Amino acid sequence: MRHAERHRTGRIGWLRAAVLGANDGIVSTASLVLGVAAAGADSRAIMLTGVAGLVAGALSMAAGEYVSVSSQADTERAELARESRELAAGPEQEQAELAAIYVKRGLDPALATTVASQLMRHDALGAHARDELGITATMAARPIQAALASVGAFSAGAALPLLIVMLFPTAALMWAVAGASLVFLALLGSLSAKAGGAPVLVAASRVTFWGALAMALTAGVGALFGLAV
Repeated sequence: MRHAERHRTGRIGWLRAAVLGANDGIVSTASLVLGVAAAGADSRAIMLTGVAGLVAGALSMAAGEYVSVSSQADTERAELARESRELAAGPEQEQAELAAIYVKRGLDPALATTVASQLMRHDALGAHARDELGITATMAARPIQAALASVGAFSAGAALPLLIVMLFPTAALMWAVAGASLVFLALLGSLSAKAGGAPVLVAASRVTFWGALAMALTAGVGALFGLAV
């Protein structure tokens, strides 16, 4: 009987980008709104600041994710090209290197040599990419996927504090935005933990704490500048 297993490692790339984007969208936009509100701005200025933060932040997140993950992809391609040249120049040495890796992982030398030999015949570059370089199809860098996940998640996250700005009067805005944003962050942490199979309480507490700290500091700065004006 086949034992069916469900693993979540395939979600790591897009899940990381999506959680980072949504978290940044909520925290940065809510912090901007709180900072401007604490400085005494009116509702129109607060909304304008929030929308500008959404647009700038989403584009910045997309560009940042694409550039950083593209750098990772470039490094992976360079490593694979180098490994391909080494395999062509010295297959025996590369097979011995692969066997030594398996010995370190617990196989006896004879079995390690047999495994390395069979894997080299099947897919030499794939075996070295996976077991020597740590590059697999599941964990490979995907710049476009990361960029799209980031821009979409950031925009969705940033829209939540702006929705509160639209619904509440200026007098109650700071408490409403802060409270709702903390709830949004707790939900985000819980959902990301469920999607990744991680402890829910730890993830929710982590994102809520750091979000609260960012919003409090930004509101404090806004209040100081508002008093100074």
